[in-house]
Amino acid sequence: MKSTDPADPHASAGSDTADPSGPFGWIAEQARIRREAGLRRELRPRPADWELLDLAGNDYLGLTRHPEVTQAGADACLRWGAGATGSRLVTGSTALHAELEAEIADFTGFEAALVLASGYAANLAAVTALTGPDTLLVSDAANHASLIDGCRLSRATTEVVPHADPEAVRKALGARARRDADASRSGGASSVVVSDSVFSVDGDAAPLPALAAACREYGAALLVDDAHGFGVLGEGGRGALAAAGLAGAPDVVSTATLSKAFGAQGGVVLGPAAVIEHLVNAARTFIFDTGLAPAAAGAALGALRLLRREPERADRALHVARAFHRMLTAAELDATAPDACVVSVRAPSPEAAVEWAARCRAAGLAVGCFRPPSVPDGVSRLRLTARCDLTDAQVAGAVDVIVRTAPRG
Repeated sequence: MKSTDPADPHASAGSDTADPSGPFGWIAEQARIRREAGLRRELRPRPADWELLDLAGNDYLGLTRHPEVTQAGADACLRWGAGATGSRLVTGSTALHAELEAEIADFTGFEAALVLASGYAANLAAVTALTGPDTLLVSDAANHASLIDGCRLSRATTEVVPHADPEAVRKALGARARRDADASRSGGASSVVVSDSVFSVDGDAAPLPALAAACREYGAALLVDDAHGFGVLGEGGRGALAAAGLAGAPDVVSTATLSKAFGAQGGVVLGPAAVIEHLVNAARTFIFDTGLAPAAAGAALGALRLLRREPERADRALHVARAFHRMLTAAELDATAPDACVVSVRAPSPEAAVEWAARCRAAGLAVGCFRPPSVPDGVSRLRLTARCDLTDAQVAGAVDVIVRTAPRG
């Protein structure tokens, strides 16, 4: 019998089989294909007193349980209530949301900010509201699923270009510019280049200055998802756009999440005030979604204020990531060099990656396990995330576990 104990890492709410004669009978075949390919996923609810050393989450600055951040969240919940009660355009905007938006914009160097319920919603909002049927979207092949989904929902023409290749971007923009010279257009930007700032699988950074130069050559907009740079890159964690000298530029829009470095929940779009006003009026994931819960907004604001006082947290997180890479490569494992806080270690197969992650868990270490279709290149990996609150001894101990449990042969 399958366990339903939420503390059991193999617990499941049900079965992945379906009545073959019913409308969902096709699910059984899909489940069989996933099992045979070693790609079946499971929910593993963790207890509040989880004893594993966590290198799987994205709590880069160690703030999700910081007493100042949790207290800010609790105070906001007590003052404003458990939920926002409605969409931001109805009852879901509070003075707290406005305060958070103003402080994030000031911190990052953008003119204005708009907070949404998640980073996923922020990406969908920015991509779909800033484009139209006549727009060309130029999208990096390694972009996050939320950007890919935004491209699909936008009704724009999307051209996927090779990963981190500014010349390919320039060629795509040039071809569209020649076409636009002889055609009339309707709503939406003519061309928008869309990229992560730091790619979530291998932790490598996009060539933002070169992408911006290509955009400006052809009058295109640049839209960057800074989920993995916000809070850790740039001076005091102001983000990858600030580090590249692009924050506040009139042709640049950034999105970010409040659930990684800030340890809370929610997403944000940053850009010119005119762009933010347009999103308020045109972005469906803003207009039709309930606003971010006050507790999450309060916690994010608490995290931002703490980071302003303790900017060294960002530097420490980057130092830990580099230490992971140095020690893993010294042990002859195939680890990626981090541009922010993500380090991935290649595994020989999906099955090997799953087994490797399980051995790490058994030894007290939680690591991410990335397999197809989550990774577009088809290579399975362990994904490690650095945290500023890890001690040198914890870093060394984690590396020792990963090396000892690595697949042989």
